Amino acid sequence: MRQIERYVAIGDSATEGLADPDPRGGYRGWADRLAMILSQEGDQPVRYANLGIRGMVAAEVRALQFDRAMAMEPDLLTITAGINDCLALVTDFDTVTDHLTAMYSEARGHGITVMTFNVPDPVKINPLATGPIRERVLALNEIQRRECARYGVLLLDLEHYEIAGDRRLWYDDRLHGNALGHRRVAHGMASLLGLPGHDHWQEPLPEGVEHQLRRQRIANDLDWARQHFGPWLVKGLRGIRQGAGIEAKRPELTLVEVADPDETDAPEELPTPSAP
Repeated sequence: MRQIERYVAIGDSATEGLADPDPRGGYRGWADRLAMILSQEGDQPVRYANLGIRGMVAAEVRALQFDRAMAMEPDLLTITAGINDCLALVTDFDTVTDHLTAMYSEARGHGITVMTFNVPDPVKINPLATGPIRERVLALNEIQRRECARYGVLLLDLEHYEIAGDRRLWYDDRLHGNALGHRRVAHGMASLLGLPGHDHWQEPLPEGVEHQLRRQRIANDLDWARQHFGPWLVKGLRGIRQGAGIEAKRPELTLVEVADPDETDAPEELPTPSAP
């Protein structure tokens, strides 16, 4: 791996870091954790910017973040975009593909290392995520595979790793990774970059209480629908954007402080399993 001195992350809520709380307030996320790994293990100081904002579709990531990122002349650019398009009432995959390929091709044309990841089969995380949503997510995964291969973008293909579908890596909303999930992705991206010692990201978690009574599973699904799906649907119907009023948490390249609190090397704490 070539030396990385400037790292810029752009995208949606995954890049912003939902739902991985930062001890100092706000959210940390896999991109912050990857920046810390690069700073700890590299020979030169790393400057890092994060322009990710929750709720943005691919067109917005390209229009509002990409040019700003390119102006910073990054050595490494990570892009997450497309999932919010899949959650819209209508998904135009041709348009999504155009935005992704425009960003991939321009960044790679400038010699920038570009990375992204897709998501596991959503049914593994949420048994209710069947039908059109599942079909759209899997279609987006296939688009990413094809276009990443075409432009030389590094893809962490989470659909092909069993660990990515472990529900203990996901927040209660069944859409965002929790702290443990963000940590695993950060190590996966570091491994994809060729950094040694990070292959453990794909190891299975210790066995826990994974089996629940049917009654308890139904109750959990109803709780999810009431607490997460219902409010999300109402906001969508009212045209309320998830990221309205949110600013990028790290809009300029700033030095990554190795002394910042981090958990990349701390023992993993598993979420408490639901009682049967």
